[in-house]
Amino acid sequence: MNWSSRRLHSGDQFRAVTRGGTRSARSHVVVHLNLLGQDSDAARVGFVVSKKVGNAVVRNRVTRRLREIVRPRLAELPPGSAVVVRSLPGIDRVPFAQLEAEVASALGSAVTKLERRAQVAR
Repeated sequence: MNWSSRRLHSGDQFRAVTRGGTRSARSHVVVHLNLLGQDSDAARVGFVVSKKVGNAVVRNRVTRRLREIVRPRLAELPPGSAVVVRSLPGIDRVPFAQLEAEVASALGSAVTKLERRAQVAR
């Protein structure tokens, strides 16, 4: 899989997802999910890791961990969807298995909320 084709690139894309979609939070991550309305079938993803998490080394490590957690779950997302995974302070001390469970739970909850919102709109 070519990761660069699955990324959100611009601030406008990040804003569209965070402001217009559904939100699901856990203790160390917040997941925003939205349908961008593009013709692309591939789900796209972006990560937000602020300086409150740690220095550049820590932030890059957190991003790599989140990327590996999200990568196998991209196929489960609705076509044309976009996801922003925002980390919260303290995420660098969480074991990988716990972080994986939190992200999976938040993604599942966000997908459910998005589906419910789509059914109500019909």
